[in-house]
Amino acid sequence: MAAFHYLLTTLVVVGLSACETNPISGRSTLAIVSEESAQASSAKAYAQKIDVASRQGKLSSDAALNARVKGITDDLVVEAKRMHPPSRAWKWEVRVLDEPTINAWCMPGGKMAIYTGIIQKLSLTDDEIAQIMGHEIAHALLGHGRERMSRAVATSAGLALGSIVVGTDLTVFSPVADIALNLPNSREGESEADRYGVELAARAGYDPEAAVTLWKKMAATSKGSPPVFLSTHPSTDDRIEKLGALVPQMTPIYENARRAGPPGARPASSNVQKEQGKAGR
Repeated sequence: MAAFHYLLTTLVVVGLSACETNPISGRSTLAIVSEESAQASSAKAYAQKIDVASRQGKLSSDAALNARVKGITDDLVVEAKRMHPPSRAWKWEVRVLDEPTINAWCMPGGKMAIYTGIIQKLSLTDDEIAQIMGHEIAHALLGHGRERMSRAVATSAGLALGSIVVGTDLTVFSPVADIALNLPNSREGESEADRYGVELAARAGYDPEAAVTLWKKMAATSKGSPPVFLSTHPSTDDRIEKLGALVPQMTPIYENARRAGPPGARPASSNVQKEQGKAGR
């Protein structure tokens, strides 16, 4: 009983003290799990997922599709590193999973996946794929995955919490990364990922208008049985309207990016970054 009270007290103390302000959004978020532990846990969980997919023959063997997705995410990652400099040290990786699921995600540390189902069923354009992956990358840059992991740990067994408090390596808790991947983001978190995801894609040279067409397709698909993607990405009635309102704000960034050429060829002080400053946060 004494141990239980100790852990309960620890949970309260840690919960009150373990908050950090995200440098991009400026919002204070729960951060029981350290960034290092979140990335290590995610890397382990990602490796396990990819290994299972490989053994089940569910890794895409479509060379053209794989190259298409990698090209788009490579563009986004260049801009992600500029938007959030610490992500320059992340071990970015993307895989295409050959499953009919309408889903995509990005774990802490830049471990990404997109499913053939969402690309094929929605007949996605490159700009729309960029919006999806930009949204998911934004979640990672904004620390939402780490925040979900912290929520998962805070509500899990006291043993896990006690281990973290005494500094045990969280990599032994890779299931926490799996649990966090399936937890829904908050409405506020989704709004942040929408806003910064569209900006990220625009800075990489992808049309912000595609965010609107993407979610119109998603809304049409969600009639009846909602896809997995929407189960962890709650769609509000005004989401498309809010994305549409972002288009005029992001269009100058997009147009400058198109004129500046491929993201990897631009200097860090290019006009794309200058226009981004005008867009406001």
